[in-house]
Amino acid sequence: MSLNKVMLIGNVGQEPTVRYLDTGVCVASVRLATTDRAFTMRDGTQVPERAEWHSLIFWDKLAETVEKYVHKGDKLYVEGKIQSRNYTDKQGISRQVIEIMVNNMEMLTPKSSANPAGPSNPTNVSPAASPQPSMRVSESDEPPF
Repeated sequence: MSLNKVMLIGNVGQEPTVRYLDTGVCVASVRLATTDRAFTMRDGTQVPERAEWHSLIFWDKLAETVEKYVHKGDKLYVEGKIQSRNYTDKQGISRQVIEIMVNNMEMLTPKSSANPAGPSNPTNVSPAASPQPSMRVSESDEPPF
């Protein structure tokens, strides 16, 4: 038996990149930051906060949802699998990319802080303060709007 499952909660680092293939299939790419908090070790050593950046890939209906509703600064919960691929860049150097192929997403930024004209600011609104439920979407779901 084997398992390839990833679960992340983090903040979107830039506006999603969306494209449509010749077949009409939507593909969205998002950079998500997860943060390890700063802490002090027993010996007094300060360990600073550290951000890890993840490349997320969304397909089909999920990508269309990302295109419409996800913006820089939004907090997301995603589930998916790790996938790596190799390519050769313009200088002929072989590179490897590790991506998360997302198959489930929950938008954690409250609707009241979402700004359709631009990025949201989740630092000023706590999820508990919002009466709006979060939006949960998976590959097989239609947007709940």
